[in-house]
Amino acid sequence: MSTASQEFLRKAIVKSSDLEHRALIQKGMLSYDAAHAKGKLRFADWEAARSRCSAVKAEGIADLAQHLTEFEHHIIERGGHVHWAENAEQANDYVVELARARNVKTVVKSKSMVTEEIHLAPALEKIGVTVWETDLGEFIVQLRNEPPYHIVTPAMHLSRRQIADLFRDKLGENVEDADPVRLVAAARVALRRAFFSAEMGISGANFLVADSGMVAVSTNEGNGRLTTSIPRIHVVVAGIEKVIPRMSDLAVLWPVLATSGTGQPITTYSTLIRGARVAGEPDGPQEFHVVLVDNGRTELLANPETEEVLKCIRCGACLNICPIFRQVGGHTYGTIYPGPIGSIYTPRTDSLSEWGHLSYACSLCTACKGVCPVKIDLPKQLLLTRRDFIATGNVKPAERLGFAGFRWATAGGGRFRLMGWMGRKAIAVVNALGLSGTALDPMRVWTKYRSPMALPKQSFRAWWRENGNKNGNK
Repeated sequence: MSTASQEFLRKAIVKSSDLEHRALIQKGMLSYDAAHAKGKLRFADWEAARSRCSAVKAEGIADLAQHLTEFEHHIIERGGHVHWAENAEQANDYVVELARARNVKTVVKSKSMVTEEIHLAPALEKIGVTVWETDLGEFIVQLRNEPPYHIVTPAMHLSRRQIADLFRDKLGENVEDADPVRLVAAARVALRRAFFSAEMGISGANFLVADSGMVAVSTNEGNGRLTTSIPRIHVVVAGIEKVIPRMSDLAVLWPVLATSGTGQPITTYSTLIRGARVAGEPDGPQEFHVVLVDNGRTELLANPETEEVLKCIRCGACLNICPIFRQVGGHTYGTIYPGPIGSIYTPRTDSLSEWGHLSYACSLCTACKGVCPVKIDLPKQLLLTRRDFIATGNVKPAERLGFAGFRWATAGGGRFRLMGWMGRKAIAVVNALGLSGTALDPMRVWTKYRSPMALPKQSFRAWWRENGNKNGNK
């Protein structure tokens, strides 16, 4: 068992036992459920919208190289710069060297999961650059020196009181009543100073539009527009899978993303960025750079079984519906991308042997498949990840022996009946001796945290022989 796997189990026990944490998450999820259900009603045909989004993303992925080249052509034509980064190191090196060459001292960032993925902020901080996260949730977790809890809502695990205490300790702002309006005002004061002192703004991209060379960014706080327009240098860092063929595709992608992410009809700020300012424009950056990040994505693309994972639009809907995420929370996973999509994406792009255990953080209820706005077959992908994880040899000898015994017992009716009878007798003896939950209990995995299961007086086969024909059943 890997260290990451052991840590997941440890954190899962802690978080699932933390009733305050679970209450906070439950409240947030219930609010999301209601908003999401209401949001879907705004569509004449929600399933048709999902199908269209899935088709658009599949088209973008099917001819990824051509769409990215077309996007690059438009950016360069308008005086922008495009850098292709094979991995996190290359992406970070480009941005770090750019910051060093332009004498950048302060950077403001809008919300971007790919910059979290490649750990861009720590790379900049190593050369003395001050990095400000400007999304409110990201700003809060940055002050706590922890990663985002959720793809869309980074600080959903914190109460208003915890945030008020944090602002008092870190910002010197005393908001006694933890009033949300006053908390936002306190953050705004600190962030406005950062916006007007920053030489570089870094953003992600929700979509890269191939036919026009536009970068589409969706935010709810306005920080994205300040980040991309006030500093003299704007750097977009985006995964290569973000490209879509046409501007017209946003007509369905933008509202579906908003509905799946937060239940909104559309995000408050939907911004299209084409590059640096030109003559006659009153604002905007003087320089415009786009860093296209691979970092394992082409490996997903090269495998027909896994290429659909690249359709993900980072809406967080699969996290919100997942019964495992709802109990153990985002930080338990130990990765930038938690929940069902992260349990597939991280093992595939990082290390299957180190992170493959995450694919077992799933009950296979298939709820995630039903809510994914681009119709990724997430349960299938989780099973494929399990299969490949096992193929790397990551199976405990006891588990392998146990499944071999199960296969033998279930291969014949007589053996199955015998093993069932022996199992019932053994558990009855263990319970009678008061050994339930101890190392001698074969059901210890269950009884360690729960009451012993009541044993039936007879097997189902025996009951059926006696009762099955009473109603004419055979």
